[in-house]
Amino acid sequence: MTKQTIRAAFITSVPVLAGYIVLGIGFGILLRGAGYGVGWAAAMSALIYGGSMQYVGVGLLASGASIITTALTSFMVNARHLFYSISMIGVYKGAGRAKPYMIFALTDETYSLLCDGKVPEGADPTMYRFFVSLFNQCYWIVGGVLGNLLGAVLPSTAGVEFSMTALFVAAFTEQWRTSRDHLPALTGAGCTLLCLLLFGPENFLIPAMALITVVLTLLRGREEATA
Repeated sequence: MTKQTIRAAFITSVPVLAGYIVLGIGFGILLRGAGYGVGWAAAMSALIYGGSMQYVGVGLLASGASIITTALTSFMVNARHLFYSISMIGVYKGAGRAKPYMIFALTDETYSLLCDGKVPEGADPTMYRFFVSLFNQCYWIVGGVLGNLLGAVLPSTAGVEFSMTALFVAAFTEQWRTSRDHLPALTGAGCTLLCLLLFGPENFLIPAMALITVVLTLLRGREEATA
């Protein structure tokens, strides 16, 4: 069962493989451009593993930002995890010793692979989710290290930071294609656009996440009431 579970987890993680390698390379290149070597790339990818926050973290390191500034920025950038991870409480229930790592490794892309709660036939549910999370982080670490090495020979890093935006677009498109219920996606897009117009590009993230949570909670309550 262990081999079958690991194989199923790897197959599930393959769509993230190319994206994380490319995004990790982008991060590694930017980090090298800021003057930080391979050890920093590996450590940040292993200990922070924050995707967009790691991109932002390059600028914070380069500018010598204070601890308070770094903490507040990290909270704002990663606030979305507080909202969508709530839906995984039931899925991760009973995960035992694997739960702390699975919570730590719940990135946007890992969430998109595991949020439906489905597990391939014959696979152990907890170990399946654990290995999906582990494979995804390994892809990110490898990409970061490769990018850092590559950054030492590249003449320019202009435009590399756009790769994170590209991944979010790809994840949204995949969710739209594979799900029959488009209401959550439309809710997210609509609430985000509204908050962007009201609060501006610097301050819209947390209000948008709060509004999305409220709207989806109300919609879920209405569905349960009519069921």
